[in-house]
Amino acid sequence: MTKHQARIHRGRKFDQVLAGARQVFLSDGFGSASVDKIAAVAGVSKATIYSYFPDKRELFCEVIRSECNQQAESALRLIDTGRPPRDVLAEAARQLLSFLLSEFSQRVFRICVAEADRFPELGRAFYESGPMMGRRRLGEYLQAAGGRGELAIEDVDMAADQFAELCKATLWPRAMFGIQQDFDEAEIARVADEATWTFLARYGA
Repeated sequence: MTKHQARIHRGRKFDQVLAGARQVFLSDGFGSASVDKIAAVAGVSKATIYSYFPDKRELFCEVIRSECNQQAESALRLIDTGRPPRDVLAEAARQLLSFLLSEFSQRVFRICVAEADRFPELGRAFYESGPMMGRRRLGEYLQAAGGRGELAIEDVDMAADQFAELCKATLWPRAMFGIQQDFDEAEIARVADEATWTFLARYGA
C-alpha cells in the first residue's frame, strides 16, 4: 500500500465521490474544480468527501490511480501473453495508444503539466499509475519472452520505455497539440504495427 492510499478512507459512497470528481476535474481542470461542485455532481455532502480524502489533491490522485488501474486490468484481459511477441506487442501497442488518445489521458496530462510547478505530486501520481506501471508490466512480459528465447534484450526497462515511445509516433503529438481529436482503428493499427515491427527489428531473437 502506498503512502497516498494509506491516507484515504473508503466507505459506501467512495465510488460515487470518485465518479463525481472525475467528471468535474475533466471539465474544469484541477485549479478551477471546487469541492462544492464535486459534492453537488457526486450527490454527496462536502463532509462525506472530506471523510474519504484530506484534500483535493488526494482526491485527484485517487481518480488517476483508479482510472489507470481499470485501463490496465482491461488491457491485461484482452492480451494473451502466451502468443508470439509480434501478436502480444501489437495488441499491447493498440491498447496503449487507445489510452494515450483517450479524453481522460489527454486532459489529465494537460492538467499535470499546467500544475507541475505548484503541485508536482499530481504529475507524479499520473506517472506512477500510468507510464511506470505500464513499463513494469511490459517489462515482465519482455523478461519472460527473453527467457523463452523469443527476444534478445539486455536492458528490459530501457526496451519497455522505447516501445512506449514508438507507440507515440504521429498520432499522440497530433492529439496533444489539438490538431486531431478523433482517431479511427485503422490509424491506431498502423502506428501499433509499425511500432511492433521496429521494436522486433531491434530486439527480435
